[in-house]
Amino acid sequence: MFNTAIRILFAAALLLLSAVAAAQPYPNKPLRLVIGFPPGAFTDVMARMLAEHLGSVYGQQVVVDNKPGAASTIAADIVSKARADGYTLLFGHMNSNAVAPALFPKLGYDPAKDFIAVTNVAFVSLMLVVNPSLPANDVKSFIALAKSRAEPLRFASSGNGSSQHLAAELFMQMTGAKMVHIPYKGSMQAAVDLISGQVDLNFDGVGSALQFVRAGKLKVLGVATAKRVALIPEVPTIIEAGLPGFTAASWFGVFAPTGTPPEIVAKLSDDINGFLKSPEVIKKVTDIGGELAPPNTPAEYAKFVQSETTRWSKLIREANIKAE
Repeated sequence: MFNTAIRILFAAALLLLSAVAAAQPYPNKPLRLVIGFPPGAFTDVMARMLAEHLGSVYGQQVVVDNKPGAASTIAADIVSKARADGYTLLFGHMNSNAVAPALFPKLGYDPAKDFIAVTNVAFVSLMLVVNPSLPANDVKSFIALAKSRAEPLRFASSGNGSSQHLAAELFMQMTGAKMVHIPYKGSMQAAVDLISGQVDLNFDGVGSALQFVRAGKLKVLGVATAKRVALIPEVPTIIEAGLPGFTAASWFGVFAPTGTPPEIVAKLSDDINGFLKSPEVIKKVTDIGGELAPPNTPAEYAKFVQSETTRWSKLIREANIKAE
C-alpha cells in the first residue's frame, strides 16, 4: 500500500509540473533551429546571429542544429516531422522550400503543406564574375561574346538546382546565349577552377566572390539584384548593364511545422522582425555581402515563397534541370 501511495503522489506531481509548464508563456525551454548548411557557411552565420538575438529576447538557449546535405532538404525533412509546438524551427532556404519540389520528385515532405512561413530573414546577392582573361568587361559585351562563340562558355555552380545554376539558366533563357553547366560540390571549388580558367564564369554570392574580385583574380560584370549592392556600389546591376528584368538571389528565413499555434507563429515573427530592424545587425550582414529582408509578416512571407516556387519551378521544367 505504501508503494502504491508513493506512485500516486509521484504521478500527481508529474501532472502538476506538466500543468505548470503548460501555463507558462512561450517559450519556457530551449529552442532548436535546424539548418541545412555546414558550420561556417553564410547561412550558418546568419542562423547563429538570429539564434543569439532570440536567446537574449527569450532568456532561453536557441540551439543551431546543422544538418547539411541534399540541397538542405535533409534539414527540412527533419523539421517537417517535428512536434508543432514552436520549439523546433527550420532556418529554411530557397532550395528546401521553393526549388526542391520541382527538383526532387520523391521529396519526403511537401513545403506548401508541411510548413508555416514565419518570417523572411535575408538574401544573398549574386553577381556575375568571370575569369579575367575573358574578353568582356560589361554585360553587353559578355552577352555578345556568349552568343557568338562556336564553343560555348562554361559556367560553374555549387550544384544542380543551386541558386548559381538557376541564375545562369535564367540568364541563358533571357539572352538566348548557350552555355555549358559545370556543377561542383561547393562554391569554393567552383571559385578555384574559375580563377584557374577551367571554367569561364559563375553567378556567385557577393560575400564569397568579392575577395577574389578585390585581389584581381576574378572580374565582376554586374550584380543580379534590382538595385546596387551596398558593399560594392560601384558595380552596376545586370539590369542597368543591359538585361532588363534580370534578378536572381538566394534567400532564407524561418519556418515552423504546420500545426504550430498561430499565437506562437505571430510571436516568433514579431521577435525576428526586431532582429531585422537592428542597425548593428544590418551593418554586420551588409559587411559580409548579404542583405536583410525588410520586416515582414507570416502572410507576406508565405506569398513570397509561393511566388518564388512558381518562378523557379517553371524554369526548372523548361530547362529540364535534374537533381544530381
